[in-house]
Amino acid sequence: MDTICFKKIVLRSTILHVLTFSALFAFAALAVSCNKSNVIESVEETELFSLSYGYFDDELNMFSISDIGNIYTNMTMRDGFFYIANGEAGKIMELNSYGDLLTLYCNEEYAENADAETTPELHNTAPKKTIAYPFNNPGAVAVDSRKRMYVVSEMPKDRQEKDESGSLLYSQIILRFSSTGASEDYIGQQGIGGTPFPFIKNIYTTLNDELVVICITTEGLLAFWFSANGALMYKIPLLTNDVPSMPDASAHTEFFPVLADAIPDCSSRTLFVKVDYYTPHIDEDSKIESGIDYVQTNIFPLVIETGRYRSAITVPPYEEIISADYSKLVFRLPYDFLGVSSSGWLFFIITTNTGFNVEMVQPSSQKILRRHFDIQRNNVLYYSLSLSDAGIISALFIEKEKARVVWWRTDSLTAAIVKS
Repeated sequence: MDTICFKKIVLRSTILHVLTFSALFAFAALAVSCNKSNVIESVEETELFSLSYGYFDDELNMFSISDIGNIYTNMTMRDGFFYIANGEAGKIMELNSYGDLLTLYCNEEYAENADAETTPELHNTAPKKTIAYPFNNPGAVAVDSRKRMYVVSEMPKDRQEKDESGSLLYSQIILRFSSTGASEDYIGQQGIGGTPFPFIKNIYTTLNDELVVICITTEGLLAFWFSANGALMYKIPLLTNDVPSMPDASAHTEFFPVLADAIPDCSSRTLFVKVDYYTPHIDEDSKIESGIDYVQTNIFPLVIETGRYRSAITVPPYEEIISADYSKLVFRLPYDFLGVSSSGWLFFIITTNTGFNVEMVQPSSQKILRRHFDIQRNNVLYYSLSLSDAGIISALFIEKEKARVVWWRTDSLTAAIVKS
């Protein structure tokens, strides 16, 4: 599967908007007074290569890193090759696991501007292949088994559209490049050459080389499922008002569902729909509703051909025990949905003070693995995460002095469970 970016830096998009003031205060206390409810084994990080900042072919332009919310750099990994879309430089870099630049897709206009600010001396690593394309803020990247590359890009301003209310902007398309690097065409809502999409949350390719596009709308999510040739097969509206009820909830219990994400299965035409449930928070002293509290997370597998949901998969929350004044408070948060591996494991992740906690769930056997990734968070300004089909988690860390590409071999963990 492809990249998930937390757009990124320190935002926890859904959670921070729904926590009560008291919960936020407790969360801040984690830095000074938190004890984990149990010990979670760490997975060793492997650094593969690093990249310098600058205007050369093999460097990243991250000079606008302070412009939070307008960062267009994403990374995905496929079969040991890394694809970094550096929107700030109007280019996409294909690199191997040693950091060698194999192919450079670049906007010549950006390159000309960069040449004006740099000396004409040759840099150490020139790409084996350079392909010119007029990118406009390239974003998420996905690559299928044929090495065909899909890239989210914006349409020119004069070709962007709005809905009747003027609140929803249709501005993004999916560019396609063949395995040789040739530009083929673009995909819109109706398929090849279609109208632009609303904001694209992420794109995915399946084992059958089908493309899945997940968009955000004012009513929830909108999924588009395309054939390997780019023809639209299914358009799936996922409306917040229509999400399944919380399993085993009492008829008298009031709850608020949050449609958090939808990610396709690798091998079947199934969408795994993530829903987080919250209930009203009543202040004990004033007896007044003062916010909402997180209750639980469920994954609902939606079979695309039938439009029916299968049985819900409950995802255990992330928990911290906060100790203060001889009392303990169990603090629970939902994980973010990272992706699905070809072996059927569901991957979830959450940021902590010391890095990331990862939860891996296998629905068929109801097995759960939890691991921790140690990160020096003070050095990381921005990051982009990627889950491969094989179940390897990779990361692009934008740090103060350089960018690093690392991975964690979580595939060996899940493979060991299968063998046992």
